[in-house]
Amino acid sequence: MVEYAVKTPPQHGAWQDFLDVWRATDECDAFSQAWNFDHFYPLVGDTDGPCLESWTMLAALAQATNRIRIGSMVNGMHYRHPAITANMAATVDQISGGRLDLGMGAGWNLEESDAYGIELGSVKERLDRFEEGVEVIVRLLTQEVTDFSGTYFTITDARCEPKPVQSPVPLLIGGSGKRRTLAIVARWAQKWDAGFGSVSQWREKNDALVGHCEAIGRDAADITRTAHLAWKAGADPARLVDEAAELEAAGIDQVIFSMRGPYRAAEVEPLGTRLLAD
Repeated sequence: MVEYAVKTPPQHGAWQDFLDVWRATDECDAFSQAWNFDHFYPLVGDTDGPCLESWTMLAALAQATNRIRIGSMVNGMHYRHPAITANMAATVDQISGGRLDLGMGAGWNLEESDAYGIELGSVKERLDRFEEGVEVIVRLLTQEVTDFSGTYFTITDARCEPKPVQSPVPLLIGGSGKRRTLAIVARWAQKWDAGFGSVSQWREKNDALVGHCEAIGRDAADITRTAHLAWKAGADPARLVDEAAELEAAGIDQVIFSMRGPYRAAEVEPLGTRLLAD
């Protein structure tokens, strides 16, 4: 059965508005999850505008909600050492009572990376670093002691305690590179997000993921698929439901309604009611 989620990119908005939307989502049975994103500059509109930080926001929202799963869609690997990310994920999973999905991606935003002096690197370097980092995170969250020596990361006799409530914390990987990214999804992830795009584009990427799963003997059905729909303020709920139905028919497991400000909690319940009615 398809699930529905709300995403509030924490850009060009006030904390109270985001908080109100997440509380409304938590109270509406149509939605199983809420997401933010992991960027330091807005991705739409004026990039000089406000943008809240994802992890500190998630910790606060974990306390402000009771039912929905939570997560960031997705955390850039190069912004934080993976051992730090693992510890943050374990802590937020503890705070939320086991409701965290750990969204990860290789990173892509050159503007904010250059501004903060965080090396992004070539596409190959990003993916090589990402693959190493994913392994470090998974091992730290599941093993008592971890040793790892790679090109980008080295950890020795490393611990991550306390462990998260969930075992494992569901790892969601965002991205659609058919050769490298989807191969990493097939090996490590419980969930995959294709982002925005047409149904035909999604099917092409999904076929590539299935191929990678077959190559390593994994059942592709074990991986939950998510995809985005843009949710503009004031949009007709009936139209949004129709757009979601197209993704559902294609095989998407979770449709994410990604808000475009202003962020209005009052719009959550009408969309949820229409989703439940259909």
